[in-house]
Amino acid sequence: MTFQQHTTTLPGDAPGQSTTLYWYSAGPESAETKVHLQAALHADEQPGTMVLHHLLPMLRDADAAGTLNARFVVFPSINPLGLGTRVLRRHIGRYDLETGVNFNRRWPDLYPQIAEAIAGKLTADPKANIATIRKAVGAWLDSQQPATAAQKLRLAVLKSAHDADIVLDLHCDDESLIHIFTSPELMPGLQDLADHMGSAATLTAEDSGGGSFDEVLPGLYRKAQRAHPGFPIPIGAETATLEYRGQADVHDETGVKDAEGLFNFFAGRGLIAAEPAPAQPMPAATPFEATEVLRADRPGLLAYRVGLGDQVRKGDVVAEIIAMDGPEAFLARTPLRADTDGFILSRASAKYAVTGSSVAKIVGTEILPARAGGYLLED
Repeated sequence: MTFQQHTTTLPGDAPGQSTTLYWYSAGPESAETKVHLQAALHADEQPGTMVLHHLLPMLRDADAAGTLNARFVVFPSINPLGLGTRVLRRHIGRYDLETGVNFNRRWPDLYPQIAEAIAGKLTADPKANIATIRKAVGAWLDSQQPATAAQKLRLAVLKSAHDADIVLDLHCDDESLIHIFTSPELMPGLQDLADHMGSAATLTAEDSGGGSFDEVLPGLYRKAQRAHPGFPIPIGAETATLEYRGQADVHDETGVKDAEGLFNFFAGRGLIAAEPAPAQPMPAATPFEATEVLRADRPGLLAYRVGLGDQVRKGDVVAEIIAMDGPEAFLARTPLRADTDGFILSRASAKYAVTGSSVAKIVGTEILPARAGGYLLED
């Protein structure tokens, strides 16, 4: 058996402090394909951890049966630092409290770090070019000397993921249907993942603006392609952020179902020698720039007029904002209207909104001028 638990100790930033990162590996180390799975980079998002909790025994059993054809590396809760960020009985697992930085933002732009190292080493062999790029990235990562615990954690994550063929980052939204974020070059290649997940939407962007983890490796290969147009350089990693519903959706029933979906995806790829269950075809990918992030234009209490999955037309009322100050305080309601045709992908679970609060994401099909080329995240 190859199924094994590992621990990585992250020295802390204060005397006497350290944090332990738990992870698992399974499958032959010599396998041609490596799969990196992680959940809860935003440490207050637990649905993905529940999914991997149920997937791990499936991988362990497949390993015992000798049916794993890939190397799996699994981090069920990748951000133990964020697990400790509780303030006044509230978990602030999305941000590093020391710096205020979102744990899924400002991941490094790798190509400038390795451009010189790969110069003159690319060939007509696409697989060899991927290997050359991965070797250069690995060498750059090995040369890094992180100072803080957060930097050490990011380095450990990148060392695991940089040479993987499939990298899946499990998250969740606030109150939401299942959806995926990925790079446009990877669709329709990852449509099988969307189908097995039951993803209501697959949203694509080359650069959503925040330096998200799932964009690091596609961005690396894309920039290498553009810098070396005479050489075949595939996008060497299929990466995606998997949004498993909302923060409150941490249940065994959905966790088992979602783990089975991932298992069937891997089986369908031949990475596990098993017959995958049939998957229902899900919607094709759409540009993330075609999704409206509807925001409150004033503070107040939200009263929704639509539910998840509901279709809306431009001008339809999505929610009303109940005034909480002024001459009509707690009497007046102001409608908040959709600015596109589409369906409701997500809503806010907290119904008290301040000006600029995200109220809903509406998935449309036409790129919105206000979104084109802009910062696409909520944040």
